[in-house]
Amino acid sequence: MLKIWGRKTSSNVQALMWCVGELGLEYQRIDVGHRYGGTDAPEFIEMNPNQTVPVLQDGDGLPLWETGAIMRHLARCYANETFWPKDLNALAQVDKWAEWAKLNIAQAFSVPIFWRVVRTAPKDRDNDAILSAIASLESKLQIAEKQLQAHDYLAGQEFSLADIQFGHVLFRYYDIDIVRADLPALRAYYESLSARPAFVEHVMISYEELRVI
Repeated sequence: MLKIWGRKTSSNVQALMWCVGELGLEYQRIDVGHRYGGTDAPEFIEMNPNQTVPVLQDGDGLPLWETGAIMRHLARCYANETFWPKDLNALAQVDKWAEWAKLNIAQAFSVPIFWRVVRTAPKDRDNDAILSAIASLESKLQIAEKQLQAHDYLAGQEFSLADIQFGHVLFRYYDIDIVRADLPALRAYYESLSARPAFVEHVMISYEELRVI
């Protein structure tokens, strides 16, 4: 049984929960962070001195933090060979795209765009900074667009961990009130993710509790 600490509206928790859902693993999730608090509790700091979510404990194992590391652990332990290949060359491709997505997509969207659009009051928004951040993000999304024109999924023809690290931001990217570039392959890819039950359950959820008005 997995034990997971983290609120369901955290994008990092959503990535982890989507991964757990795709792998069909049993879990207990505990709301921590944002309006739930708890990250400054001594027992939480003992698990994760960074005071961030998610944190995972797999059975009797030591607590794990950092979303990518947690998901790679789950993939190594529980995934099939398409999700996390045993062949080292194929695995390197999945890992490459997963790392690219974390550094170039998730980090470029969550704070520079989502926080400025949703988690900042309209009177305090820096619209020029938002437009600049969108342009920077979409220059990277053009790379994904080219990849997805030739492949069904980010790392190839099979759904893998790379798609979770990349795709978990797309619901909010397509849902928030911004002007987006025309990226038809990316849009079709997002629509295919939206048909996955675990994506619907863990990613396509309201973020209204985070909105500042």
